[in-house]
Amino acid sequence: MTVRGTRQVINTLQGVRLLDMDRKDLVVEALRGVLDPHTGVSVYDMGLISEIVLGEDSVSLTFMPTSPFCPVGIQLAQAIKDQVLTVEGIKKCDVKVVGHIKADEINRALNA
Repeated sequence: MTVRGTRQVINTLQGVRLLDMDRKDLVVEALRGVLDPHTGVSVYDMGLISEIVLGEDSVSLTFMPTSPFCPVGIQLAQAIKDQVLTVEGIKKCDVKVVGHIKADEINRALNA
């Protein structure tokens, strides 16, 4: 799993945010920093992220790994959460994993 320098991108984009970029755009940019280790493509661009909901200082989203047996599902889910939390003003991120054989276990660990 590779996480691109999204923190640097987010910091660079903070000034742009005042002009034209909203928080969802910043969250999406952060998600683009989490790459699937097998394809090298971001989890966002692969369509594995859905139901992004922004609160005042929180984000909730759904992540569906490419396979119910994805061996790096929990690592990707944690990376997604960590990346979203790099966005300025986001203090809480709830990631709901669906479509994985251990989804319940992963969800309990991620959102405890």
